Amino acid sequence: MSGRTATGAPTATGVPTATGAALQIEGLTVGYGGAPVLHGVSIDLHPGEVVALLGANGAGKTTLLRALAGLVHVASGTVRLDGTDLTRTRTEDRARRGLALVPDGQSVVAELTVDENLRLGALWRHRGRAREQAIAGVYELFEPLARRRAAAGHQLSGGERQMLALGRALIAEPTLLALDEPSLGLAPLVVAQLMATLRDAAARRGLTVLLAEQNVTSALSIADRGVVLDLGRVVAAAAASDLAADAALRHAYLGF
Repeated sequence: MSGRTATGAPTATGVPTATGAALQIEGLTVGYGGAPVLHGVSIDLHPGEVVALLGANGAGKTTLLRALAGLVHVASGTVRLDGTDLTRTRTEDRARRGLALVPDGQSVVAELTVDENLRLGALWRHRGRAREQAIAGVYELFEPLARRRAAAGHQLSGGERQMLALGRALIAEPTLLALDEPSLGLAPLVVAQLMATLRDAAARRGLTVLLAEQNVTSALSIADRGVVLDLGRVVAAAAASDLAADAALRHAYLGF
């Protein structure tokens, strides 16, 4: 598989070298019912890096995130987190090793309160005083949730639900956070707040973030790099600023 920089010049793999990588995706081929959706995808993410995963509907973004989490079968290729091969491990084992996925739809338990959702997220990572401190940290990060801690998930606004989904993922202290379309259906101001929080979490905690988004402008505004998928293949990988400035590539693959 070969990739291209934002200017269109071919690169060896379309991604940086794996040296020091937090996440290594190598030659990943994934499909449904025998029909491939991803074709030999290779991407590396480094500690504390925010990488925007971009592409139109059907490009393979969600399938890639689901493959990372162990929710779909991998036909070939490998997924390594901090050097450990997770390709054939169970979803719960990947979570325990530090991989957190916030899927499209936000994954909030609608019947539970904000506080109960956060306690659920902390269940296997924290106990006693450490759990209370972790929950307090989420409320500090997302002040609207602190005011709504007794409200049920179904009573929250779209932005509050997304904050809760993100807070519940962060409370487990992942090393890699994968998010699928977190801005979907949210007001621009809420999107800006969420993006700023992600950037801050990466900077302060050394958290590695893979952000699948169709809101290209918002994603690239906080990302260090961008990777563009088209029909299940990496067609561009470059610094976020270079991708944002490449009008030809944006028109060809990102629709603006």
